[in-house]
Parts: sequence; structure tokens; C-alpha cells
Amino acid sequence: MENMFRLLGSEDFSDRRRCIWVNGPVIIGAGPSGLATAACLRDEGVPFVVLERAECIASLWQKRTYDRLKLHLPKKVCQLPKMPFPESYPEYPTKRQFIDYLESYATRFNINPQFNECVQSARYDKTSGLWRIKTSSSSATSGSEMEYICRWLVVATGENAERVVPEIDGLTTEFNGEVIHSCEYKCGEKYKGKRVLVVGCGNSGMEVSLDLANHNANPSMVVRSSVHVLPREILGKSSFEISMMLMKWLPLWLVDKLLLILAWLILGNLTKYGLKRPNMGPMELKVVTGKTPVLDIGAMEKIRSGQVDIVPGIKRFSRNHVELVDGQILDLDAVVLATGYRSNVPSWLQESDMFSKNGFPKSPFPNAWKGKSGLYAAGFTRKGLAGASADAVNIAKDIGNVWREETKRVQKIRTRVGHRRCISIA
Repeated sequence: MENMFRLLGSEDFSDRRRCIWVNGPVIIGAGPSGLATAACLRDEGVPFVVLERAECIASLWQKRTYDRLKLHLPKKVCQLPKMPFPESYPEYPTKRQFIDYLESYATRFNINPQFNECVQSARYDKTSGLWRIKTSSSSATSGSEMEYICRWLVVATGENAERVVPEIDGLTTEFNGEVIHSCEYKCGEKYKGKRVLVVGCGNSGMEVSLDLANHNANPSMVVRSSVHVLPREILGKSSFEISMMLMKWLPLWLVDKLLLILAWLILGNLTKYGLKRPNMGPMELKVVTGKTPVLDIGAMEKIRSGQVDIVPGIKRFSRNHVELVDGQILDLDAVVLATGYRSNVPSWLQESDMFSKNGFPKSPFPNAWKGKSGLYAAGFTRKGLAGASADAVNIAKDIGNVWREETKRVQKIRTRVGHRRCISIA
């Protein structure tokens, strides 16, 4: 508290009116990572404030995902700390079920984010030893600015905070058809009979292509580089679970070799369809670069049947068609950019020790969750919801230990002061 007075002493009165002292950590982001951290802090008895730029929790899931989306991994490895999924949920919960789970999670742990609070900057004040987080309200009725001051800052904005939109010759200046990012794509129904180019062959690109084919559109998918495609399940077991089990007993290179043999037996030779595998195995690639293999849930069947065409890289767009690098020219009605997302941390966090320019912690897993001066990161492990949950548990325990020690110290001081006061009155 002494630091708080020192900080406010350097500000004029108008600034003081816009400041809020947070007696505990500020968590930036009300997605799964932020909610998990808040729940674990609640369990540790530590107060907190959650700031969220949208008007709802889990805005990525609620606003920027397609209708047919399901969790790609089994529910038991995707549940957040201290609350499992309902037993009635299927092995791979739907988008709606996952959102319902997150809303129930927030209710159970009494997590009430400050919505429509867009963080403009966050910096550590060395003089006071406190974090200063400046926000602007995205609410149409408010439009106010605020500054939150706290001892601990938890960055939980996630790996997918901002869409990635590549610059492609002619796409925005000449092409007359519809162009959307996959975060705007909901359903393929309106594309029935239309020629749609899907740019990107990750999990989103594959699933959008599958959805378009299911709605009788004519999708083509751009595959510029190599990609690992694995079946979501092998002999009724999750490929992810199998790989995790094997990695406990076998070296990484052998696990990759076994996975690729099983994938070849189930999916066949993908090279003849234009899908080349990277030289590095799927699990090694995940560990080294964070790039997740595609888990097939039906797209390969559409590719084999010719309902989804695989095409090479793009050279340029013109009014109603695209020219590919191999000279092909395709007539088009629409383009879906399944080109992924990126972290937005460098745009607002004024710090250089913990985060790299790409918005990810410099330290590798499992040490990426803690920085200096009370700075933490939740959900940047490239290990999905399981990684975010592990971060949340570690962060809450670390802050909780300090919180309890300081609480005991304050209580002892108060007890001694109260005793002396009684003696003087007597």
C-alpha cells in the first residue's frame, strides 16, 4: 500500500480520479486461459480483476468460429482446472457445449470480468513496483478511459488474439468476389454451387473445405507447403492420447515413425493428392515450432473423391479469377482466408524481457508462465487447453504463496498494535 501512495503522489488529481487500485492481480483476457487462472486464484483466496475487450467471455469461441466446430481433442484433456465437463457431453464437445461449459465455469467460480475494456498499454513502474494498465472502453455508451494499478499482471490474451491476413497481389484491389477470414465463416449453406478458394491447409482450412463440400459448394484448397495430416482417432483411441502415451516410453523419433505408419495405413499415401509431409515428424515439429498437425475428421475423404481440389500457391487475383503459381487459372466466386491468428501482446505490453517480438514468451515450456516483476503468461505454451490449465495452476500457486505470507504478516502487526492499544487505554 505504501507503493500505492508513492505512485499516486506523483499524479495530479484528474489522473487519480481515473485510477483503480486492484488488491490482487489483473488478468487480461476472459478466454479459457483467463478463466482458468481466475478460478485457481479464487481457490487460493486471492482477489483479482479480469479485463476483457469484448462484451462476453471466450469471444473467440462465441464470435469467431464456424458453426460445425468441435473440440479436436478428447474432453478430458480439454477441461479446465477444478471442474470437469458434464458426463453427458460427448467425447468431442461441440462449439455450443464448450461455450456453455465456460459460462458455467465462470458462474461457479464467481468470475465477473470487466467487459468492453480494451487494454491500450501495460507497463511496470519501477519507482512504485507496480503495474499500470491503461484501458479504453469499447462500449458505445461509455467511451471512458481507465487506469488499473496492481502488483501482479497476468497476460491471458492467448495465441489467437488477432487474425492474420496476408497480402496477396490483386486480392483487395482487383478481385470482385467475397473475401472473408475464416473467423467470419459460419456455414457453407450460402455458398451452394459457388466456387470457393480456401487459402490455408491447417485444421481450419481443412474443416472449412469439408463444410463447403458438405453444402455442395465447389471448394479448392491452397496448399503451399508441407503438412502433417493424422487421423483424429486410431482404432477408436485419440491420436493425441496415443502419442502422449508412447512418448512416456519411447524416444520422439520412434513415436513419430509409428504415428506416420499408422496414418499411412488409415489415410493412405497423401502425396498423390498434393499433400506432402514435412521432413520433421509430427510430434517433433509440434515440440520445435509449435505447429499442430491436422487431425482429419472427414476432409481427406472429400479430397480423395474430388469434392475438394488441392491447388498450389497463388500468383495473383484479378476480377473474377485467380492465377496459381503453376499457371492454372480458376474462376472464383469467393475466397476464405484460413490463414490463422497471432498474439497481439507486443502491441500493448511495454516489456522486453519475457515476451518476444512474435508475442510469445521467450522461455520454452514448462517455464514460460512466469516472468519478472510480477508478470505472468497463461495460455502461450502452444499446448492447447491442457497447457493453459497447467499455467493457471502454477500462476495461482505462485501468487497465492506470496499472498498468504503477506496476509499473515499484516495480521501479526495488527494483533501487536491492538494489544498495545489495550494496554495504553488501561
